Amino acid sequence: MEKKKEKRVSVILPTFNRAWTLKNAVDSVLAQEYGAIEIIVIDDGSTDNTRDILEGYGDKIQVLTQVNKGVSAARNLGIKRSCGEFVALLDSDDAWKPDKISCQVDFFEQNPEALICQTEEIWIRNGKRVNPKRKHKKLSGMIFEPSLHLCLVSPSAVMMRKQLFALKGYFNEAFPVCEDYDLWLRILADYPIFLVDRPCTIKYGGHGDQLSSFHSQDKYRIISMVQLIQKKTLSREYERMTARVLEEKCRIYGNGCLKREKNEEGRYYLELADRVLEGIL
Repeated sequence: MEKKKEKRVSVILPTFNRAWTLKNAVDSVLAQEYGAIEIIVIDDGSTDNTRDILEGYGDKIQVLTQVNKGVSAARNLGIKRSCGEFVALLDSDDAWKPDKISCQVDFFEQNPEALICQTEEIWIRNGKRVNPKRKHKKLSGMIFEPSLHLCLVSPSAVMMRKQLFALKGYFNEAFPVCEDYDLWLRILADYPIFLVDRPCTIKYGGHGDQLSSFHSQDKYRIISMVQLIQKKTLSREYERMTARVLEEKCRIYGNGCLKREKNEEGRYYLELADRVLEGIL
């Protein structure tokens, strides 16, 4: 019985050239009060001293390596190799409080119908604690509509039953950013994402290598919504919601392109907004 419990939770931790913060993340997992976990770190082609740091943990962690393919491919590899009933994600620049895993396992035991939940977060920006803006307030349940506007689910705060990936698919490996936004929408089209109202996740920001600082997030949110509508699996209500937000984001992004003299791209997204309005996606 004890052997089965050893790997009840699989922690998936992708990393790329973040030796400077990786140890803090891994140590926060090893410090968890809940002991029935496996830790899978995916080195996504790092060229710094990431390997040296990981070797120092010995058999406390499992290390997978791949050529640099991006965070989605790294997470997907770890998830597919995992053995746990539950999967918890952690980005290599974030960390957990010691009760993070235990409080989410408790939630699932009390709510056996739930497939996914996330905890509240503590935000640290440039070494200082900050309060999230009202628009970032985490919600609980069927939060599909507000999640169209803004990603309200954090990978580092999430835990889910592994079976959910068989039901809704994995992270889109073509997305350099907003791969989480894309997956959460696919999940929320059919299932609630619950909030465990405890600040168990420490989310760090302000450093220059964050992926969101290199790409336009709205561009990939638009692609995600287009694909969601084209699959023809949304309810009529959710399809209308998605089309409304999609049209708005297309116009904002298209006009932004025109201001930056990216005329061809701008016209494409403004024309896409017209097609959405006319219902001819």
